Amino acid sequence: MKVLKEYLGFRASALQLREQRNNVIGSNIANAATPNYKARDVDFEKALKTQSGGGDLNRSNQKHYGDIDIATGDTLKYRQNMNPSADGNTVELSVEQMEFSENTVRYMSSLNFLNSRITGLMSAIRGE
Repeated sequence: MKVLKEYLGFRASALQLREQRNNVIGSNIANAATPNYKARDVDFEKALKTQSGGGDLNRSNQKHYGDIDIATGDTLKYRQNMNPSADGNTVELSVEQMEFSENTVRYMSSLNFLNSRITGLMSAIRGE
């Protein structure tokens, strides 16, 4: 089972993170008119490194802090807006829609890739 997890694990983790990012961006879009709402986003690369076990700093002592985001588990960051608004809301609808579209395309790509790997495994099991 460990081999199967290694074979599918990276793409499955990426798929899960893409879903989480879509939820965060969707929340930003839903709160586009909420005063003082601060747009958030997932640092996808850092979150993926954390989930796959990479990205941790070498430390001479385990009591030393590593990457602070990894230590706290915080993968959500505040997005900086390009055009300040009078009500303090940092959501820019056009940026959020573009990020949502791009993330959705990448989600579908990850899903298709994962599906092709599973199909390949099924063919190997059947001896085709």
